[in-house]
Amino acid sequence: MPEYEKAMRPEDITRLFVERSNAGDAAGVAALYEEDAVLAYPPGDRTVGREAIRALWEKVLANGPRFEPEQPLPTLVCGDIALTSTPPKDGAGARAQVVRRQPDGSWLRLLDQPEFVSPTR
Repeated sequence: MPEYEKAMRPEDITRLFVERSNAGDAAGVAALYEEDAVLAYPPGDRTVGREAIRALWEKVLANGPRFEPEQPLPTLVCGDIALTSTPPKDGAGARAQVVRRQPDGSWLRLLDQPEFVSPTR
């Protein structure tokens, strides 16, 4: 696996996600997640584990989507855990991630809610 830039602040993960996604680098996107991370995607479902997240992003990035940087909301930090969030540019709700500081001081996503969907009744 190539050596990737590490997120040294929780907010760095969003920037690195956009850069790696736009480069079509599914392995690089997956490297932003802890080994047992949970991604709430596709909407209404969950993808669990870094390898499953990589496989999902391979499929998504095969279509060549372009991601634009989104201005982060203030990060909430409590020790080695942080909550990051961004309001999507399309105005559709919010994105939220729980990230955890790693032993080397870098941060990885533990929980990722990239879209909020209304519950079905």
